[in-house]
Amino acid sequence: MTGLHRRKIVNALAAVVFALMVVLAVIPLFHVLIYVVKQGLPGLSWTFLTSLPAPVGVPGGGMGNAILGSLILVSIATLVSVPLGIGTGIFLSEWGRGRFGALVRWVADILSGAPSIVVGLFIYSLVVVPMRGFSALSGGLALAVLMMPTVARSTEQMLRMVPHTLREASLALGATWAQTVWRVVMPAARKGILTGVMLSVARVMGETAPLIVTAFGSGFWPTSIFKPIAAVPLQVFVYAISPYPSWQQQAWTGALTLVLLVLFINIFARLLLRDRGAQGR
Repeated sequence: MTGLHRRKIVNALAAVVFALMVVLAVIPLFHVLIYVVKQGLPGLSWTFLTSLPAPVGVPGGGMGNAILGSLILVSIATLVSVPLGIGTGIFLSEWGRGRFGALVRWVADILSGAPSIVVGLFIYSLVVVPMRGFSALSGGLALAVLMMPTVARSTEQMLRMVPHTLREASLALGATWAQTVWRVVMPAARKGILTGVMLSVARVMGETAPLIVTAFGSGFWPTSIFKPIAAVPLQVFVYAISPYPSWQQQAWTGALTLVLLVLFINIFARLLLRDRGAQGR
């Protein structure tokens, strides 16, 4: 057997092994998704998506306020974390090669692995206690802290993947470094940056622990970001631990709703990015 044949055999075996690993990793994920769809789909209706929770023993009810509350919380978190996270990622990629950059990376890595309840307690002491009340603002800030490390590190990695020759060409044409980053490097890495943002949104969309001590939950429609607010993960948690079959069914439907929310947000972001890319061409 020649060396070429041996390398081909080893390559084929490696491909088979890695494909098998992918299948083994995907099977549990698909099983979870199918089980959630099977359990939650019977309770999914327009009434569920648009109604307030019903008291125990009263038929009907839904999670309309919780769905709206989750969207508000994630919007607040995105407005806070995305500019700060992308700015941090730009700094780390373009200027963060010294000790301060290493310190920022270390802090981001620590925060990305911090338990969410610890972040919730931090925002509780920093925002809830001084404001003397739970609020959507405190819940959104807690989610923002969880989002920032992912956005920052993914932005840094995507910017580092842009060829340095593009920067050199822009600088050679007379552009400043800031113009080069904003008009050349950022557009080239926008898809990867958006992917990082979507990953961070998907992570915080299902967070429950930090919201217990910040947003607290509510049985009414949200009217202010300075008042307690409902969220789908909080509602699912309350319903899942209840002894009532109707609430347990709504917990499964709420879990399915979370999956659908993340799916629709990702699809919308991809379509928006594709449209902008088409206009640019």
